[in-house]
Amino acid sequence: MHYHVQPRETVPPRNEQVQMDIQNFLRALDSYPARVAKEPRISFQQHLSSFFAPAHDDQRSNRLRHR
Repeated sequence: MHYHVQPRETVPPRNEQVQMDIQNFLRALDSYPARVAKEPRISFQQHLSSFFAPAHDDQRSNRLRHR
């Protein structure tokens, strides 16, 4: 009896979310000095969280403004 073993992929699949998170972190790291110059009390964690804030729904924002 002969068994055939499928080879594993040699390149791991790309995880787009991880790549986006890394890019956001690097952008935050790069832009932090300029932000601190404008807002001396802001922590890196606060600055970083602004890169990961969920996108706002423009229609919902407009509805809330017009109430």
